[in-house]
Amino acid sequence: MPKTVIITCAITGAIHTPTMSKYLPITPGEIADEAIAAAAAGASIIHLHARDPQDGKPTAEADVYMEFLPAIKQSTDAIINITTGGGHGMSLTERCAGALCARPEMASLNMGSMNFGLFPMLNKQHRWTYEWEPAYLEMTHDFIFKNTYKDIEWVMKELGEDHGARFEFECYDMGHLYNLAHFVDRGLVKPPFLIQTIFGVLGGIGADIDNLTHVRHIANKLFGEPNYEWSILATGRHQMRFGATGAVLGGNVRVGLEDSLYISKGRLARSNAEQVSQIKSIIEDLSLEIATPTETRERLQLKGIHQVGF
Repeated sequence: MPKTVIITCAITGAIHTPTMSKYLPITPGEIADEAIAAAAAGASIIHLHARDPQDGKPTAEADVYMEFLPAIKQSTDAIINITTGGGHGMSLTERCAGALCARPEMASLNMGSMNFGLFPMLNKQHRWTYEWEPAYLEMTHDFIFKNTYKDIEWVMKELGEDHGARFEFECYDMGHLYNLAHFVDRGLVKPPFLIQTIFGVLGGIGADIDNLTHVRHIANKLFGEPNYEWSILATGRHQMRFGATGAVLGGNVRVGLEDSLYISKGRLARSNAEQVSQIKSIIEDLSLEIATPTETRERLQLKGIHQVGF
């Protein structure tokens, strides 16, 4: 029998800026409301970043996380997954501040250094709401998103070994799968683990369906299908198409305003829950079922919501 499909929803991220969509959640209250609604719509995992409530700039301040994490925990049984990627230009310790304070069930972990180009988005906006927005995008023209082996080991030790978090291993390119295999071979990563394969970021693997099937093939060769949960994330207009294709191939899916601001061609999504509802409908129309948070916790062997730090 096919496994139920785990839906992850990435609520706000650190890629898009407030000018790009009035629906992008900024304040702690908005982030909490969006997360709760996405969970009610069918998301088992809620992937979270924080933003400065004054101007929407990505922030790593643990105090800001603590303004919305308890509300989400109290209102839903979804799994809370906190970024260790933070925002561009942050140090590793800054990026991880929220997760280290919160000690969540899950955290993201980027599996390699890479170019991470946001600067093409400068061509799509003309009147910026905040001065930081164009500068933030432009700096990625000469920027390396740093995730060395030492960095990855540090996160595994501090969050995994010391605090019991399991990881959403974010793989933006084929080499990132081999990096993960290196840590599996060393015994630092043990199954079952979640691999989030990411398509369409400038600097990573392109949003081509041939890449999707090839990534699945290589991941099965490296890890063996029973040992990992495969999830698919594609940016922008590719979001739903890749999610649907990945679900047919036995994968799980990630949606959310972090990854795409749109619900259909030319139409902004009014909420994260709208995207969750759409992908859920697509999955169910394919005669597949949606995983509950309880099923997801069992499949990923998570420590449980009662052991988090918020």
